[in-house]
Amino acid sequence: MKILFVMPKIGAWATHGNHFAPNQLYAQWGAYIREKGYDNLEVLDATVLGIPIENIAEKVKEKNPDIVVMGDMIHCSVGYGEIAYFNQAARLIKEALPKTKIIVGGLWYSALPVETLESNPAIDYVIMGEEESFFDLIDAIDKNKNMKDVAGVTSRIDGKPVMGPHKPLLQDLDKLPLPAYDLFQMDKYVGHTFWKPFVEMMTSRGCPSACTFCYEWDQYDPRSPQDFLTWRAKSPERVIEELDLLHKMGTKVVVIQDDNFNVNPARVEKFCKLKKEHNNPIKWVSLGRAVDWINCEKILPLMKETGMFMGVFGIEVTTPEELKKIAKGITIDQIKKTIDILRAQNIAIVADIMMGFDDDTEYSIKQRFEFTDEVDPDILWVGYVTPAPNSPIWRQRIKRGEIDIKKIDFLKWDFLHPVMPTPHLTLEDYGRLGAWCMREFFSKPGRIQRIMTSNFDPLAKLCFEDVMRGVSKWEAGAVKGEKHI
Repeated sequence: MKILFVMPKIGAWATHGNHFAPNQLYAQWGAYIREKGYDNLEVLDATVLGIPIENIAEKVKEKNPDIVVMGDMIHCSVGYGEIAYFNQAARLIKEALPKTKIIVGGLWYSALPVETLESNPAIDYVIMGEEESFFDLIDAIDKNKNMKDVAGVTSRIDGKPVMGPHKPLLQDLDKLPLPAYDLFQMDKYVGHTFWKPFVEMMTSRGCPSACTFCYEWDQYDPRSPQDFLTWRAKSPERVIEELDLLHKMGTKVVVIQDDNFNVNPARVEKFCKLKKEHNNPIKWVSLGRAVDWINCEKILPLMKETGMFMGVFGIEVTTPEELKKIAKGITIDQIKKTIDILRAQNIAIVADIMMGFDDDTEYSIKQRFEFTDEVDPDILWVGYVTPAPNSPIWRQRIKRGEIDIKKIDFLKWDFLHPVMPTPHLTLEDYGRLGAWCMREFFSKPGRIQRIMTSNFDPLAKLCFEDVMRGVSKWEAGAVKGEKHI
C-alpha cells in the first residue's frame, strides 16, 4: 500500500519572508507507521518543488498512491491558511484519483471531524487522535476492518460521518520513533529568508496553562478538549538525539515550536548540557510563557552558550484584569522581568500583543501598545484574535452565533487579518489599530540602530531585517484585506 503525504504550495506571513519547514505531522506520523511495517511512504512537498495548487493533482496522479495524507501540527507561518489549500488539494486529487483514500488530521481537522467530512466530500477520514490512531486507521484500511470501531478516527460510512471511540493520549513520547526527516529534501527548507537549512521541531505536546485563545486546543478530539491540558514531553536525551540527527542532515537553525519548551527548567538544563557534551552546533530559538522564562533565569547563560539566540513569548494583553480574563497565567511584573533577563544575556526578544478580545476598545489597545513600547522587546508581532476550534473563545462565539464555519475564509484566518468584530470595534477599526501599532513600534527613533549595533547573534539581526521588510505587506493585510499566504 502506497501512502503519499501531500503538502500544497503555500506562502508565509508577511513578516516571515521566505519561510517553510518540513511538515512535523508528516515526519512524526510517517516514522510511526514505518516502524509498524508500512514503509512505502513518500512526501510530496509542493512548496519545495514549486508546484502550484492547480497542478497538484497531476503530480499526485504520477505517484498513484492508495492513500493521500494531509494536515499539520504547527501554525508555523500560515495560521489556518493551509486548511484552504488542503481542502482544495483534496478536491482536485479526488477528481483525478477517485479510488484514492484521503486522510486529514491535526490542526483544525481533529477538533471538527464531522464538520470536515460534511463540508468536504473528497475527504474520507479525519484523525482525531495522534500517531496510534493514524496507524490503526491505515491498518484498518489495509485489512478491511470495521471503520466505526477505529478509536480516534471519524470515517465516512454509507455517506455519513461516524466518530470512532475516544483514543487516550500516548503519555510517553519517548516511545515514538525519531521523525522521518529522510522523507524530505532537508537542504531546501528556510526560515525568515536567511536561516537555512531550517527545521521547526516539537519536543512536547499540550500545555499546563489554558489560555482562552490558544490555537493548540484544535488538535484534540472535540469530546475531550481537556486532553490539551495534559503536558507531555520528550526526555532531554530524546530531544538531543533528534537534534543530532538534524545536524548530520545539515540543519543549521531550529525553532523549537513548543509553546512551553521551558516549562520544566530541569529538563531544559539537561538538554543544554547534553547539547554541549555532544558538541552540537545547531543554533536555536525557544518559545515560552513569561513565568517559565523567569523560572529558567539561572540557566539562561547556558541556553545562550549552547546556541539559543532568540526568545519568544506572548505579552498578549497588559493589565492584570485582562490577563486574568484570557487565563494567561502570568503577571505584568513577570512580563517586564522576562525582557530584563533575556536582554541581560544579549538574547534577542520577540514578543506579541493581541487585539480583538470582547472588551477591547481603541483606548485599551493604545494603552497595550504604550506598555509594550515601554518594555521594549526587539521584535513586535501583532496578532488578531482568531478563534481556534475547541478553545474557550471558540465555544463562546459559537454559542453567540458569531461563527459560521461554512463561510470562513481560511486565507484570512491566519492571525494577521481581523476576522471578527467586537462589541466596541469593527474589523476596520482594529485592523487600523494593529497597523498603527506596527508602524509606531518599528519607526521609534533609535530602535533599529540599537538592534543592528547590538551584540545579538547575526541570525537575530537577519530576522529583524526580514520582519522590517514585511511590515508594509503586513499592514496591507490588516487594513486592506490583502492575503499573504
